[in-house]
Amino acid sequence: MPGQDWKSLCTERKQKQLELIPKEWTFVPPTDQKQSVIDIPAKTGILTSLELEITETTDVDILLNYLATGKWSSVQVTTAFYKRAIIAHQLTNCLTEIFIERALARAKELDEYLAKNGKSIGPLHGLPISLKDQFCIKGMETIMGYAAWIGKVAERDCVLVEILNELGAVPFVRTNVPQTLIWGETYNNVFGRTTNPYNRYMSPGGSSGGEGALLALKGSPLGVGTDIGGSVRIPSAFCGLYTLRPSYERLPYCNAVNAQEGQESVSSVLGPMANSLSAVKRFTKSIIDAKPWSKDPLAVRKEWSDKEYSLEYHGGGIGLCIGMMWDNDVIKPHPPLVRAMELTKKALEAAGHKVIDWTPHRHLDIYRNTEKIFAADAGHDYRVECEKSGEPLIATMRPEDDPHPYSLEIPLAKVLAAATEHLNAYDLWQLHKEKRILRKSHLDHWEATVSQTGTGRPVDAIISPAVAYVACPHGLNSDAFYTTLCNALDYATSVFPVTTVDKNLDQVVPPHQFRNHEDEAVYKFYDPELFHGLPVGLQLIGRTQEEEAVIAMTEIVDKALADYKLKHSV
Repeated sequence: MPGQDWKSLCTERKQKQLELIPKEWTFVPPTDQKQSVIDIPAKTGILTSLELEITETTDVDILLNYLATGKWSSVQVTTAFYKRAIIAHQLTNCLTEIFIERALARAKELDEYLAKNGKSIGPLHGLPISLKDQFCIKGMETIMGYAAWIGKVAERDCVLVEILNELGAVPFVRTNVPQTLIWGETYNNVFGRTTNPYNRYMSPGGSSGGEGALLALKGSPLGVGTDIGGSVRIPSAFCGLYTLRPSYERLPYCNAVNAQEGQESVSSVLGPMANSLSAVKRFTKSIIDAKPWSKDPLAVRKEWSDKEYSLEYHGGGIGLCIGMMWDNDVIKPHPPLVRAMELTKKALEAAGHKVIDWTPHRHLDIYRNTEKIFAADAGHDYRVECEKSGEPLIATMRPEDDPHPYSLEIPLAKVLAAATEHLNAYDLWQLHKEKRILRKSHLDHWEATVSQTGTGRPVDAIISPAVAYVACPHGLNSDAFYTTLCNALDYATSVFPVTTVDKNLDQVVPPHQFRNHEDEAVYKFYDPELFHGLPVGLQLIGRTQEEEAVIAMTEIVDKALADYKLKHSV
């Protein structure tokens, strides 16, 4: 490696990855990039009927029950999901680390333990779990999208992997990320671009976009991503998944790698991503029950609360009052998002809940403060990591071969434009101080809604878009403030799927008075024909350290939507 140029390093590492794919698991993917490939895994002939049944079982509680009782072995389940993950990779380029023998050896150990002891090791016994390429596994590279990190082998497991092993899980693949992690898309010079399986011309989101694409194709029953500005919520919304963005330090991040390490005013958090809410709850509860504060000094010492999950502080979940944030006053949502919110409002009201309009509060102040914090080092961290190998700092996610005609200001450009030189310590402290003032102001605004709800409580949660649009063409995902708002305020937040884009129902609306250049550009790139069939998700925003209640309220919303759709044939 010494003396090699960055391009040859990347080429060799990508070839090494391809050589780890068993020939009998390969096939010829379709060439039409705008064709949905969601149904392709079941049509390749690679998966047996049992493997199809296993991988189509999206309720993780069912999977875990079958694993704990021995109906399905961990080797069977891990093999099935590994094969499907490899299929998903050939369709979307979603994986980084492939370690089949190691994962199957772990699954075999778990099966032998169950056979010998007549009981499972823990609540995640035998379950394959995919991990974003930040979660270190001993003896394996953690490249995180940087050429300079090729060959960087972890000397120990990160705390999350330690706990997953103790709980009986089987870490089995790692998934792709963007260089620097600051993007809401997924592309780097080492592993390339990840695409959205609903339409590969579109982005799967980011920075946990590899997880999003993998899970959408059911190549994993449960994945773990990270989120500092929307990085589990954006890909979940774009790929039709459920997720949870927990509060700062509720789940253990220790010994995972990251960009901008040391920036702790807006903390990155880890969260589960899955095709079912059962997986989100099971993961969150299992990790918290493992007392992560005994391994991670920053993890909050707060046990799982059944009282909070039963919504004791929210009227027991009866007659909730939800604030609907139709628009954040920065970027106006596309028509499919508006229809999804209207549908959710009708479903909640039909289920006996109250929905009132939420008034945005000091959003531009919060936005400016957060971007300045992210840019406090003027991009020094990103440049240093790129300079180690000589690779360029990626400046756009637009593909060279088929770029969409619209050009937006990109996330990294926003961060770098926010500061031209390093802030000194005092100036950074002033931003931290301002952030606390803004959090207090927003808390007071939330508490004041008690005068509007009729429940004697402030609004129980807020529902809003996670992004102003659904999965968009590569290079156009510039908006992350619907999600970053929650990172700045440290609100526990979920994302849940609602519907899909319908070109007949979601027509272009007349232009509004544009608030800014980005608002105008977002309006102009909406195309009902191109976006037809893509998932539409929303986020549910709760309070700080209220993960249990957010999960429970999301379950209520999800059921209300299912019941309403069934009754009204929506």
